[in-house]
Amino acid sequence: MIDQERRRIAVLGGTGFIGRALCEALSGAGDEVFAFARNEPAVLPAGSFRRFDLGTGTPAELAEILRADGVDTVVNAAGGMWGLTDEQMVDANVGMVRRIMEALTLLQGPVRLVQLGSVHEYGLAPVGTVQSEDFEPRPQMVYGELKLESTRLIAEAVSAGELDAVVLRVGNVVGAGQPGHSLLGVMARKLAEASAAGVPAELTLAPLTARRDFLGLADAVLAVSAAIRAAAPAPVVNVGRGEGVSARTMVELLIEVSGVPTVVTEDPGPVGAGPETDWQCLDAGLARRTLGWEPLEPLSAAVKGLWQAVASEQG
Repeated sequence: MIDQERRRIAVLGGTGFIGRALCEALSGAGDEVFAFARNEPAVLPAGSFRRFDLGTGTPAELAEILRADGVDTVVNAAGGMWGLTDEQMVDANVGMVRRIMEALTLLQGPVRLVQLGSVHEYGLAPVGTVQSEDFEPRPQMVYGELKLESTRLIAEAVSAGELDAVVLRVGNVVGAGQPGHSLLGVMARKLAEASAAGVPAELTLAPLTARRDFLGLADAVLAVSAAIRAAAPAPVVNVGRGEGVSARTMVELLIEVSGVPTVVTEDPGPVGAGPETDWQCLDAGLARRTLGWEPLEPLSAAVKGLWQAVASEQG
């Protein structure tokens, strides 16, 4: 059952890639949205902005703001991986979640927490494997290990009846506002720079045969919205398209969508490197059954949104 009542929602990390899109969508749907971030950006996200440092602010201080705003839902779209030391990464992905959970225990009345988890919690699997929520996680990077730790903290609190929460294990999200350090973000910027200069783009591509579960930004936002309103979601829910797509395919789709003449130089990769034998592919059946959600946005549309945003920045 989906509750359609108007909500008062705090989006932590509201100026980020997914957070900003989420603020816009929820505000557009009539919810009262409060976007939290460490620094005030030049362009504010939709809703009301709250300047708050989740790294240094105390649970009591966060609880006070949430209480004053009458918040009934918290979405944690904050976190960090790029450019952080191991210690900073631990705090950004586990310490922060602990403080959020503590803040929620200080509030009177039920508040739902929607935590954005990651496909990286599972790690890789043999080609053809579909990773459901009961798949044994084997994260292969520190970020995945830390996201898994925060998921387990939340799931334990839900099981103990201490928290109303759901963790969405989200696939590799693609769309407008894509981080510039990501593969598609880097490639899009190179294409835009070539287009602005009126010359063909020159891209050197490795085989890029790794296959991952890519997901459009619009679909990710719809999944969060559904999790906010679902009557009794499971503690952990996968959000993905349920297909393994190669990174090379995504780059080629970006080149096609951009329309920029491109000269591709093949980089065969390290000597002895063979074909990709591992991949990621999420089973989103539980999301369909409990959230009423399913992926609708074609990857071509998601890549187009990414391209248009980057191209417009180049002017």
